[in-house]
Amino acid sequence: MKICILGTGSWGTALGQVAADNGNEVMMWGINEDQVHDIEANHHNRAFFEAPVSKDVHASTDLHIIKDADIILFAVPTMALEDVIEKAAALIEKPVILVNVAKGFHPITHERLSCVIERLVPKEKRTAVVSLIGPSHAEEVILRQLTVLNAVSFDEKSAEIIQRAFSNEYFRVYRNTDVIGAETGVALKNIMAIASGILTGIGQGDNARAALMTRGLAEMTRYGLKQGAKAETFLGLDGVGDLIVTCTSKHSRNFMAGWQIGQDGSADRFMKENKKTVEGIYACKVIHEESKKQDIDMPITNEVYAVLYEGKDPDQAIKDLMGRSLKAETNISF
Repeated sequence: MKICILGTGSWGTALGQVAADNGNEVMMWGINEDQVHDIEANHHNRAFFEAPVSKDVHASTDLHIIKDADIILFAVPTMALEDVIEKAAALIEKPVILVNVAKGFHPITHERLSCVIERLVPKEKRTAVVSLIGPSHAEEVILRQLTVLNAVSFDEKSAEIIQRAFSNEYFRVYRNTDVIGAETGVALKNIMAIASGILTGIGQGDNARAALMTRGLAEMTRYGLKQGAKAETFLGLDGVGDLIVTCTSKHSRNFMAGWQIGQDGSADRFMKENKKTVEGIYACKVIHEESKKQDIDMPITNEVYAVLYEGKDPDQAIKDLMGRSLKAETNISF
């Protein structure tokens, strides 16, 4: 199959190598000419990795490469996704499987990202939309270290095609039809990862992070259930799995953003100077607004929002969380 990956960032590059290792024809598209040249001519993407990239991964700045694709995979930041989808939709000539790998929400409409793709690509141009998501760091995948993800879609046949296209001896893909739960889980855990980084940055230990992840999972589940998700999804790869890897690793931009904020004692400098995409910053704003509209109790999200957008001192945010009224642990009611 011909798989076109839109975006030459770290995750798109790593997934391109996985697909190429499985014998697929892989073409990447990007707007950064240096990255495209490095992939195509040098078989590297030194902007992100020291390790080489498979010689079977090719790259171009010409979006027309998608015209005869069987699968088009969107690997661009959430803020750029809508523009790239619109450009790609104009060039698609036959029904294709569209794959989302980003984890977040549309910053204005608050849609899940698969919904954005469905809205912008006409039905006659898409076989299905599949999200390929789960606990993963590109830095490990590019080294062919063991990784397990989910192909999530209402269309099980298309999910199985993606499952087979990417699964191999180091990269295993499961399937899941709970699109709402899976896409919500992988987006909300970024907020929890920022909180985990803040805890670590101010000097708290494993006890605090364990509590944060556990209560964060309850918060994620509470929100997801209100949207129509299945509770068991949050105990799987797109819930607790992605939560663990993102809340504990220095590979995680969200965790490291929180760590820097905790070190600084304020989000001011980070919010002004950061140039990298930290999806949890945008997801936090969306979920804060949506939880208020829907009257969902989201204490961790609310405190992260206050630190990021209202100038609240991280130490005070933690004190306020610890000082909340006492209650039963297993209550995840709305």
